[in-house]
Amino acid sequence: MKKILIVLLVGVMMASLPGLGYAASPWTQEVGYTNQMKGKLDFGVKNLLGGWTEIFRSPMRAHEGKTCPIRGTGIGIVNAVVYTVGGALHTVTFPFTFIDIPLPNNGVQLD
Repeated sequence: MKKILIVLLVGVMMASLPGLGYAASPWTQEVGYTNQMKGKLDFGVKNLLGGWTEIFRSPMRAHEGKTCPIRGTGIGIVNAVVYTVGGALHTVTFPFTFIDIPLPNNGVQLD
């Protein structure tokens, strides 16, 4: 059990290292432990279940911005994986509000 906990904590720390250049996740702005915990769980589930949509949304945004849709497709695939894995990590660690794993562009934006 102790080894599993150490591996989990090291994994979370390693996963958060690439995100050090990103802004804090939106749920960190909530006031109070319970509100942050609910916000983190919501953020995690939204990214875990909706991360795959970036495969389609990024090329559409690239097309609207008059940039190369092929580049948007590559970014979409990378973001889909990052958002899904980040969402899973947020969902698993939602009781620990001191752990934040920032995602690019604040994760999935369902508008």
